[in-house]
Amino acid sequence: MDFDGYSIGGVANDGESKEDMYKAIDYSVPYLPLDKVRYLMGVGEPVDIVEGIERGIDIFDCVLPTRIARHGQAFTYHGKINLHNQKYKEDFTCLEEGCTCYTCKNYTKSYIRHLIMSDEVLGGRLLSIHNIHFLIHLTEQSRLAIQEDRYQTFKETFLASYQPSKNK
Repeated sequence: MDFDGYSIGGVANDGESKEDMYKAIDYSVPYLPLDKVRYLMGVGEPVDIVEGIERGIDIFDCVLPTRIARHGQAFTYHGKINLHNQKYKEDFTCLEEGCTCYTCKNYTKSYIRHLIMSDEVLGGRLLSIHNIHFLIHLTEQSRLAIQEDRYQTFKETFLASYQPSKNK
């Protein structure tokens, strides 16, 4: 059938390793038309997005950026940070130096931490804005790297800087 695009789902289930997820993508993508959108369902970790792009995935969706925001976490190019941590109580810098999102332009880690610790909904909203902006920026950078034929270098640089296992 001539669909506008094709999706791959069920590869990011809890309990499966990332290697298994990547194998499922590697197995599926060759069977999808080259001229149609390839959509990976339920994947939102930055590392998985850059790995998915390398494997031929075009679009992603996931609740992760807003879910972790509601729990006080933010994506940065050096991994996730957890604003529940005491060290952010008097940190008057933005979430990510150089970020152009509304949150980073207008709020400090300290203030967002205060909101999160006070169970104020605004804290989760501000972190959601940042996290979604982060992922959009990451995919824009990925697109540019592909256009400039330097995606592998971009990916390696990103992965060397991003440390998802260290929840700071």
